[in-house]
Amino acid sequence: MKTLFRNLRSYALESVLGPLFKLLEAMFELFVPLVVADIVDKGIAASDRGAVVRGFGILIALGLIGIVCSITAQYFAAKASVGCATKLRRSLYAHIEALSFSDLDRIGIPTLITRLTGDLNTVQSGLNLALRLLLRSPFVVFGAMIMAFTIDQKAALIFLGVIAILGAVVTVIMRASVPAYKKVQSELDAITGTTRENLSGARVIRAFRMVEGEREKFASHNDALYHRQLFAGRISALMNPLTFVILNVGIILLLRTSGVRVNEGGLTTGQTVALYNYMTQILVELVKFANLIISISKAISCMKRVDEVLAAEPGMTFPETAPEEDPGAPAVEFKGVSLRYSAGDASLTDMDFSIERGETVGIIGGTGSGKTSLVALIPRFYDATEGEVLVDGVDVRAYPADVLRKKIGYVLQRASLFKGTIRSNLLWGSPDADEETIGEAILSAQAGDVVAAKEDGLDSAVEQGGRNFSGGQRQRLTIARALVRRPEILIFDDSASALDFATDAALRKALASLDYRPTTIIVSQRTSSIRHADKIVVLDDGRIAGIGRHAELLETCPVYREIYESQYKKEA
Repeated sequence: MKTLFRNLRSYALESVLGPLFKLLEAMFELFVPLVVADIVDKGIAASDRGAVVRGFGILIALGLIGIVCSITAQYFAAKASVGCATKLRRSLYAHIEALSFSDLDRIGIPTLITRLTGDLNTVQSGLNLALRLLLRSPFVVFGAMIMAFTIDQKAALIFLGVIAILGAVVTVIMRASVPAYKKVQSELDAITGTTRENLSGARVIRAFRMVEGEREKFASHNDALYHRQLFAGRISALMNPLTFVILNVGIILLLRTSGVRVNEGGLTTGQTVALYNYMTQILVELVKFANLIISISKAISCMKRVDEVLAAEPGMTFPETAPEEDPGAPAVEFKGVSLRYSAGDASLTDMDFSIERGETVGIIGGTGSGKTSLVALIPRFYDATEGEVLVDGVDVRAYPADVLRKKIGYVLQRASLFKGTIRSNLLWGSPDADEETIGEAILSAQAGDVVAAKEDGLDSAVEQGGRNFSGGQRQRLTIARALVRRPEILIFDDSASALDFATDAALRKALASLDYRPTTIIVSQRTSSIRHADKIVVLDDGRIAGIGRHAELLETCPVYREIYESQYKKEA
C-alpha cells in the first residue's frame, strides 16, 4: 500500500479537499434531526405555522448546501483516484517493460495483463469510494452518537452499544474477505491465461478438433472462479443483513426507552423523533460503510497483487555508460557459455566459438537444440548462466541497453507487426530514417511488391498483429524493419520460414550485397538457407556438434549430414 500512498502525494490537495467537503456535507446532515425536533416541538405541538415554515426553509438550505459539498467532494475524489491510478498504471507498465524475459516467464503474461487492467481499475474504484466515504461514514456515526448524548444520555447508551457491536462485525468480515478476494483474482489470472491461449491458437484448436476439450478446460477454470467468487460473496453478503438486524434491534430498544421517557416527561416527542432520525442515519451510513468495506477489501487485495509485481526486481541491470570497445575483436564471441532457464535441464552447454566482423554464420540443429536460446544471448534477452558473451570484445552485461540493442537488428521467429501503418512499423528500426533508407531496406527484404500492392504504399494501414498481411509478407516487412536500422549485427531467427525458395535465395543475395557489410547470423531449419555461409554452427541437444563450411560438415558432422539428407535425396 506504500506505493499507492506515494503516488497519491501528487494529489495531496485533492485527497484533502475531497474528504473535507464530504465532512462538511455530513456536518450539515447532522443538524437535520435537530431542526426536525424543533419543527415538531415548537411548530406542530404549539400550532406555530411560522416556526414550521422557518424549519422547512432551514431544511431546504441544508439540503442545497449538502448537494454542493457532495458534488465538489466527488470532483476532487475522482480527480485524485483517476490521477493516482494513471500514475500507478504508468509505473507498472514501465516496470514490466524493464523486466527481463526470464522475469516475464516466471511471473506470467496473463497475470501481468490482469494486474495492469482489472486490478488497477478495482484499486481506482476503491480509492474513489474511500476518499468520499471512509471518513464521512464514521464521522456521521460518531457524530450521531454525540448528538444523541446531547439529547438524552440514557437513550444514547444504546447508540454506544450498537456501534461497538457493528465495529466488531465489520472488522471480522473485512479480515475474512481480503484473502478471499485475493484468491478470486488468482483464479481470474487462470481464466485470462486460458482465454488468451485459446484466442491466439484458435486455428490450431479447430484444425485438431479440440474445441470441445478446450471448452471443458475453460469451464473448469470458470467453475473454480465461480466457487471462489461465491465464497467471497457469501462473506461480504453477511455485512448488510447483520447490520440491519443489529440496528433494527437498536431502534426497537431506542423507541421502547424513549417512549417510557416521554411518558415520564424526561423527553419531548420532537427529541424522540430526533433520536430515531439519528439511529436511521447510523443505519444508512453503516450500510454505505459495509459496501465500502467490501470495495476496499477488493482494492487492497488487488493493490497487493500490483505491489508484488512492482516489488519484483528486474533480473537484469544495465550500466549507464558505454564501455570502450576493441576494434580488433570478433563481432561476437561465446566463451564457455551455458544457459539454464528457471527450471529444467541446461538449454545450452559449453558454447565456445567466435564470429568475425562481416561474416555470415548459419546456425542449424534439430528442434529443441537451443538455436533460438543461443542467439537470444547476443542482444541480452537472457543472461548466460555460465561464461561470457562478447560483442566487439566487450561482455554484453557491460553495455547500456540502448547501446547494445542499437548495434543489433533482430528478426524474431514469429513476425510481429503493430497497429499503425507500414511506415510507422518500419520506423521502429530507426525513427530518424529517411525515405531512401526505408526504400533500400524494403528492396533488400524483397518487400517491394508488398508495398506496391497497397493503394497507399508506405502509409497503408497495418491491423493489430499484421493480420491483414500473409505470413510471408509479415516476415519480409519485419526483415525490412531490421534493415532500416543498418545494424552492425543482423540476426535472423528462422525468420524466412514462410518464404518460398526463390524469395529466400533473392533475400540472401541482397543481404550479401549490403554496402555496410553487417555481421549476419542466420538461424534456419533449411540447409539451403545457410549452405553458402562463411561458417555453420551445428547444435545438438544444447551442445556444438560441429563448426565449419557446408562441404566440410557433410564429411565430418553426422548431425548436419542427417539434416541435409532429410531435405534432399541421398545420392547413390
